[in-house]
Amino acid sequence: MKKGDSLFLLLGSNLGNRTAILGSAIDQLRHHFGAPDKVSAIYHTAAWGVTDQPDFLNQVVEFRTEAAPSHILSITQSIEQEAGPPKTRHWGARYLDIDLLFYGDYQCETPDLILPHPEIPNRRFTLVPLVEVAPHFTHPVLGQTMTQLLASTTDPLPVYKGLPHEA
Repeated sequence: MKKGDSLFLLLGSNLGNRTAILGSAIDQLRHHFGAPDKVSAIYHTAAWGVTDQPDFLNQVVEFRTEAAPSHILSITQSIEQEAGPPKTRHWGARYLDIDLLFYGDYQCETPDLILPHPEIPNRRFTLVPLVEVAPHFTHPVLGQTMTQLLASTTDPLPVYKGLPHEA
C-alpha cells in the first residue's frame, strides 16, 4: 500500500435503529483509521437483490490508511458482528454491512476479498454516495470516474438522499 491510500467503504443497514448503527460504525472505524476524510450523506434505498425486506440506509466513508487489506477486512467484519446478529441469507436483511469498495488503485482477488468491489458499476446505491464524496475517482480496472459509472449504470432502483420519516 502506498502511504495514506484512500479506502472507500460502503455502510448499509436495514434492521434496528439504522441511523444509530451507521453512526456507531463510523465511530468504531474512526478508532481504527483516524478521522474520515469524507463522509457522504445518508441515502435511503430499496433493497437490492432480495427485495422482500426493509429498505436500507447507506453511506460511503473515505479514510486514509496504510493498513493491510486483510486487516481492514478483519476490522470491518468485527464491527459488523458487534452491530447485531448476522444476515441469514445472501443479500438478506442485516443490522450492518460494510463493503470494501476501493483501496487506492490496489487490486486483489482472494476467496475472502475482491478489490475493487466487483459490483460497483451495477449498484446505484453505491455509486450515488461515491459520486458525492469522490466524483472524479477513477476505477482502477474500468478506467472510468464514479460520475461516468453512475451515468452508465443500468440499475433502475431509486436512491433518495436523506432519511425516510420512520428512520
